[in-house]
Amino acid sequence: MSSSLLRPSNTKRILFFLVIDILVSYFTLTLAYDLRFSFEVPLEFNANVKLLFLSLIALKILSLGLFRVYFVAWRFFGLIEALRILYAHLLSYGIFFGLTLFSPEIFDYFPQSVIATDFVLSVIFIGTIRISKRVYLENVREHSPKVALIFGGGTQAANLVKSALSGEIPVYPIAIIDDNPKIEGTYIANLRVYPMSSCSELITKHKISTAVLTKEYAKPPLEKLFKEIHALGITDIKIATTLKEDEPLKDVSIEDLLSRPPKDLDRSVIKEFIHDKTVLITGGGGSIGSEIARQCVNFGAQKVILLDHSEYNLYAITEELQKFNILPVMFSILEKERLLELFKQEKPDILLHAAAYKHVPLCEGNMYSAVENNVLGSKNVIDCAIECEIPKIVVISTDKAVRPTNVMGATKRVVELYAQNVDSKKSEIVAVRFGNVLGSSGSVVPKFKAQIDRGGPITVTHPEITRYFMLIPEACRLVLQAAAIAKGGEIFILDMGAPVKIVDLAKNMLKLYKKEEEIEIVFTGLRPGEKLYEELLIDDSEQKTQYESIHVARPTPYDIHKLNRDIKELIQASNKVTKLKEIVVEFNHKA
Repeated sequence: MSSSLLRPSNTKRILFFLVIDILVSYFTLTLAYDLRFSFEVPLEFNANVKLLFLSLIALKILSLGLFRVYFVAWRFFGLIEALRILYAHLLSYGIFFGLTLFSPEIFDYFPQSVIATDFVLSVIFIGTIRISKRVYLENVREHSPKVALIFGGGTQAANLVKSALSGEIPVYPIAIIDDNPKIEGTYIANLRVYPMSSCSELITKHKISTAVLTKEYAKPPLEKLFKEIHALGITDIKIATTLKEDEPLKDVSIEDLLSRPPKDLDRSVIKEFIHDKTVLITGGGGSIGSEIARQCVNFGAQKVILLDHSEYNLYAITEELQKFNILPVMFSILEKERLLELFKQEKPDILLHAAAYKHVPLCEGNMYSAVENNVLGSKNVIDCAIECEIPKIVVISTDKAVRPTNVMGATKRVVELYAQNVDSKKSEIVAVRFGNVLGSSGSVVPKFKAQIDRGGPITVTHPEITRYFMLIPEACRLVLQAAAIAKGGEIFILDMGAPVKIVDLAKNMLKLYKKEEEIEIVFTGLRPGEKLYEELLIDDSEQKTQYESIHVARPTPYDIHKLNRDIKELIQASNKVTKLKEIVVEFNHKA
């Protein structure tokens, strides 16, 4: 009870300053009156003076309220608020002086010099009391809140203002920005709501350096809004999270700028697909595999089996999910007998195959390993799963499998062909194809971050190179959703939105790190096997599903007996590229 009484609030602050202002006003009037008469005030004047005292104090309080002085937190008092106090005094004393003109006899016992002296004393005392906490915080505790604009006039805006006033977040909100005509010009938590067109004027007038985006307003993708705010001169841009979190304000990240959550994510379908099932994930310690594991746990999987040959990756995700029913298994997908034994023993309901070598230059330099792991390893996984009658087999593919120009993409296309044409017997096999995921081990984002940390330069292969991007959690949820609606034999394509220029991504990261002037972007030329533009379809033929974010590619028939012979020859071939071109006719290798 006692802690709630001491907790700051708007009502308590207003009542506190009302009492203080009344007491200070009475004190300054008394002092001014005493100074006028050298502290020898004639007694016969006292009764009339008290009435005038009360009238002037009432006018002053009303004027301070009119100029919204009582709605400013003590710790945020600044020059703008000092001017409001001055204007409120000019108004109240002007009205008082005007009223006295109708009764000139008042000045017989209330000299004009008293009014002038009280005006000066009142401005000084009321202003000094209010600025005292600001001075203390800045000079003694060396803590100064940043003047900020709040973008978004929803419920969170009011909570942000309250948190700022109570000192929970280190910003001083000066106004709210929202283009909603229904709330424009209104007040939220005593702050006025302005349209976006007023930003420039507000920033110049109040020297604003920080913008806080509410979650309701910061709808992905944020790139357009980020550029608009940055162009106005605000470089410190934050997003409000849940105020109960350790960091209620977080810096805008490159993931926020590119994030584009699917509009038609169907959680109920995913939950029905995963709930109470045993799920086996190959490559379970990798970027994609580990996130699929998290999603399976979130959607209520009974048991999650993580297969990976990397000891550290497997350890990391197992430690993270140790409270759940997780079985870590460490061996390579090239070990077919162990795969078969694992599948027979665990009898998973769903198999998600995410194990693969994915880094293009490394696969170019290590073609034998890339072909062996990606093609033979995937064939082992699919064959063993079919033999063990695993109901649902999901193969994770890539946009680099579309008209591939590198060995990695070609190997993934071979796996797509095998998944589509093999006799699946009692199993349903589906491949899901998508582009780059932000934050994965092979993503360009961690590379750019490391280059910025080292002081640059940022290296981009070509000024026109583009890529599709999606956040790992978004991609993994859509993978599970596609798998849930699969009937077998499909190649699903996730809607990745518009492709992103890598050079624009680099520029945005420099803005986020406030390093635009310090670090340059250097173009190094395309790497072996790299192409300017990635694609998600081999041709324009695709089928729609009930979900806008998921499409189905046209199937590619390939005699399975011939494909098995071709894969065997590929594994044994000394020239991997030539044999890959025989299997994947659209493979145009760029060494």
